[in-house]
Amino acid sequence: MLRIEDTDRERSTPANVEQILDTLRWLELDWDEGPFSQAERRPRHEEAISRLLDEGHAYRDEGAVRLRVDPEGETAVSDEVRGEVRFPHSGITDFVVARSDGSPLYNLAVAVDDLDVGITHVVRGEDHLSNTPRQVMVLEALGAEPPAYAHLPLLLGPDGKKLSKRHGAASVQELRDAGYLPEAVRNYIALLGWGLDESTTFMTTEELVEGFSLDRVSKSPAVFDEQKLRWMNGRYLRELSAERLTEILEQRHGREGLGDAVGIAQEKMQTLDDFWTLAAFLVERQDFDEGAWDKVMSDGAVERLSAAREALAGAEPFDTESVEAALRGVVERLGVKPKEVFQPVRVAISGTTVSPGIFESVAVLGRDETLSRIDLALDRARA
Repeated sequence: MLRIEDTDRERSTPANVEQILDTLRWLELDWDEGPFSQAERRPRHEEAISRLLDEGHAYRDEGAVRLRVDPEGETAVSDEVRGEVRFPHSGITDFVVARSDGSPLYNLAVAVDDLDVGITHVVRGEDHLSNTPRQVMVLEALGAEPPAYAHLPLLLGPDGKKLSKRHGAASVQELRDAGYLPEAVRNYIALLGWGLDESTTFMTTEELVEGFSLDRVSKSPAVFDEQKLRWMNGRYLRELSAERLTEILEQRHGREGLGDAVGIAQEKMQTLDDFWTLAAFLVERQDFDEGAWDKVMSDGAVERLSAAREALAGAEPFDTESVEAALRGVVERLGVKPKEVFQPVRVAISGTTVSPGIFESVAVLGRDETLSRIDLALDRARA
């Protein structure tokens, strides 16, 4: 059951609620009932507040309602991850459960809602641990047994500090926009602070559901490492069929006819964004990167590029195998290292030093476009 905990009306704007729903839909994490608004249950919360007042568990204080806390006592929470955690009441004063306007606060609302729908386990981040004794006290005052609690480790950045914007993508929306697949994000997040066993890294959501258990959750903070997520996402991308990846990328870029470019870029991609970085030149001509040009187009590069052009002009048929034979023939004839021929060709056709395989790239561009781009580079170099 999906419950939107929106008792804080300033923060729970329609846009913020829609962001939650959008995130869950993209991650393909569905629900059976709801979404239900906690704020719409205010009459039930007010009923519980009246009961607490009537039975002497709570009192009014300048209009607000506070729950009584025995200053000599303590509340013990049996945590499924951390074991028993004890909270002396010396550190918990009588706390507000309703504002002066009668609206309930979070700790009252969630306790009542958990009670009413029969929640058995509350699994959440350890930053909520301090809320737990207060919710337990509300439930006990209402004569109810609290559910089981499990507080998960928080996320840290690779530097060991609390995860924040400075570590890069820190929200699901940012990961989606950066070109990660939902199945990769689900898999990676599942492994933050938990593991199926000592060796399993990749698992389907069905395998996760089948194998998950709270007793394997770590007590230590988990490190969110985007480089590992990139690696995992690359694996998922390579497992997609070329047809499916093409469909995703054509929709993402609003273009058709990307199939040939996708076919040769797929092996090097780690995110969907990588496609355009690697293969934009196969879709449309790109400007020369000045740094790449200065690095490659010197010390005889013009002569080697000219020889490569001549060899490619005569390659028959113009496919990957013939292109490779032609360019390797230039390398052998000139007695130079392969990169001294391949890199000038790469800069000429792509504008930079990074691309999918040079032979495949030339073949996909075709003879006419390849020779035209090489001529443009030669004219620029000789100008």
